[in-house]
Amino acid sequence: MPCEGCMERDNKSTDPTMEFLLLGFSELLCLRVLLFLIFLIVHLVTLAGNVMIFMAVVMEPSRPPMLFFLCQLSVIELCYTLVIVPKALLSLIVVDGSTISFVGCAAQMHLFVALGGAECFLLVAMSYDRYVAICQPLHYVAVMSEGLCLRLAVACCLGGFAVALGLTVAVFRLPFCQSHRINHFFCDVPAVLHLACTQSYTPELPLLAACVLLLLLPFLLILTSYVCIAAALLHVSSSVGRGKAFSTCISHLAITLLHYGCATFIYIRPKSSYSPTRDKMVSLVYTNITPLLYPLIYSLRNKEIRGVLRKMLMRKQIAQLN
Repeated sequence: MPCEGCMERDNKSTDPTMEFLLLGFSELLCLRVLLFLIFLIVHLVTLAGNVMIFMAVVMEPSRPPMLFFLCQLSVIELCYTLVIVPKALLSLIVVDGSTISFVGCAAQMHLFVALGGAECFLLVAMSYDRYVAICQPLHYVAVMSEGLCLRLAVACCLGGFAVALGLTVAVFRLPFCQSHRINHFFCDVPAVLHLACTQSYTPELPLLAACVLLLLLPFLLILTSYVCIAAALLHVSSSVGRGKAFSTCISHLAITLLHYGCATFIYIRPKSSYSPTRDKMVSLVYTNITPLLYPLIYSLRNKEIRGVLRKMLMRKQIAQLN
């Protein structure tokens, strides 16, 4: 169905000088102060956790591949929250919603999708690291060299930014309705697509293609890695050995389920099932809670991270004593 108040496609419908209004949580006026305080605390704790992991890994002279990938993951999460959360906090302060320019909305969408896509690809690289460590332990050092890790890291970022650029250009070439009111707290793809004045499902094709490249294919690669890992563990006679090997994968599996679970719920579905209230609640988890859980999961479950954090704290204590 066409949106209410649509106009024909002309130069004005995609004018780069126009603005969008982010409604945010305007329907929850009585709770905006509480929500602001909660989001602010979560945001600050998330920044502190990811900065701590990043600094701990950078200060470590010898970094195994998993620590290198965790460092990149922390950087992505830092950028991810800085792109979304400040505007969300502003939408809680401004009662009638906050405005964002056409270019600003496009930039926010591009960075959001690019960083999320880079994280998807990075999770594939981390699953490959676990596959080599468990299935080819004798060749691990030779295969997962510093050069390969660096190339994988660059490929993850370039792949995410390239797919995001194509999707953003496709979305913002659409004709928009006269009402530029986005019922969300940031320029998410489904929320902006909902303003498109079209009666067909053609505008959803770029989103579908992006979902295939950023969600489906990486998930299938991760699934393949873990199928090979499971098959290799079946040949391990000792249950203790199987438990130790699998324990190194638990953190990665937990983050993969969190990341792909929320992303699949929001993006892999038809436009007709769009629900602003439901999407905002899921996006809150996706953009605020999961970046907070990532450093907690890895700092609690990963022995290498715990060791690096202990070294960093010891160095800090020694510096204070001196």
